[in-house]
Amino acid sequence: MRYVLVTLMLAFSFISSAQKTYIYCGQLIETKTTTMLKEMTIIVEKNKITDVQKGYVTATATDKIIDLKAYTVMPGLIDCHVHLEDETSPTKYADGFTQNPADIAYKSTVFAEKTLMTGFTTVRDLGGSGVNISLRNAINKGLVKGPRVYTAGKSIATTGGHADPTNGYRKDLMGDPGPKEGVVNGADDCMKAVRQRYKEGSDLIKITASGGVLSVAKSGENPQFTEAEITAIISTAKDYGFKVAAHCHGAEAMKRAVLAGVSSIEHGTYMTPEIMQLMKQKGTYFVPTITAGKSVADSAKKPGYYPDLVTPKALAIGPKIQNTFANAYKAGVPIAFGTDAGVYAHGKNWMEFFYMNEAGMPALETIQTATVKAADLIGISDLVGTIEANKLADIVAIDGDPTKDIKAMAKMVFVMKDGVVYKSVK
Repeated sequence: MRYVLVTLMLAFSFISSAQKTYIYCGQLIETKTTTMLKEMTIIVEKNKITDVQKGYVTATATDKIIDLKAYTVMPGLIDCHVHLEDETSPTKYADGFTQNPADIAYKSTVFAEKTLMTGFTTVRDLGGSGVNISLRNAINKGLVKGPRVYTAGKSIATTGGHADPTNGYRKDLMGDPGPKEGVVNGADDCMKAVRQRYKEGSDLIKITASGGVLSVAKSGENPQFTEAEITAIISTAKDYGFKVAAHCHGAEAMKRAVLAGVSSIEHGTYMTPEIMQLMKQKGTYFVPTITAGKSVADSAKKPGYYPDLVTPKALAIGPKIQNTFANAYKAGVPIAFGTDAGVYAHGKNWMEFFYMNEAGMPALETIQTATVKAADLIGISDLVGTIEANKLADIVAIDGDPTKDIKAMAKMVFVMKDGVVYKSVK
């Protein structure tokens, strides 16, 4: 009997050793301090990082080795503003009348995989039809390849507001959508809409505090919630453990949202120095989405790409976001990475690094916004954002040095999420 126990113990020890993976990193970005470490080894067991050591640690015969000595390694990237259900197209507005939920779902799986393969292992999906909740569930169950998704489900808007799903419809089709559809008027509706998102399984709340660019409505910046309505949303969200993200272009809407206590301002086009100071005081994150601004401005130059109400808004608002980002960065506003992917083609999220760097943020700081800062905004700093012991094994690598050429962020050669390798070096 004793011999059998010893044999089993040895066998168990052998199996445990076989589960270790040693990742040899030519360069490793330490995202807390934004420093580049040379010749490092990451040790992974199952889905967790167990150790990070200097040099290339000798592995045993049962260990797996992943050789990334020729590459720059960093934590899995996080995009805090995507829309995985859809993608920009000149037929997008008409598609809403022809697509079934299943059509949207099938497309979303393609966009999700594309996002993961470009190194984004975690995303916040900030608004869709509700298919985004099912997509998250399918990814979590291993049925679909994609990033770890934290989703707002359906965005919350006021009647005629940026996320009112019936904007631009003819009158007999408009109806009167309510909290269930994410459309609210008054504090009671606001509370009900938050509770509806909880019932449906959302991870956070997204409100459209101002007008928007791509909605078929006249203003792209007017305030669309009263102070009482935003306060009701924030208060109810806290009861249910939700953070609140606020789409905002206009200054007045932004000010109301920040004072009420939202966790992040998305886009922030007309952010003023006063609002920047308020955001610093309250710790409110700015998620710039520069890529989306530039993309919609470019698309608006194509005749017929957008409805007539949308085109002038895209031309006026889109180009301003990068300059707002530059000013907010100089002012010390907390910044988390977000691109609004879906407003432009999925899989090009890396372009935000280039635009942030172009506007004055050092390369390693841009990567910090997509790791440490983004994890903090979402509330998952205990899981991801850095490469250190006890964090999830979300590890990616690029071919090149982003401090020498930020466009190296486009050259993603290795992707590991939750200990599983989805893209490997050839």
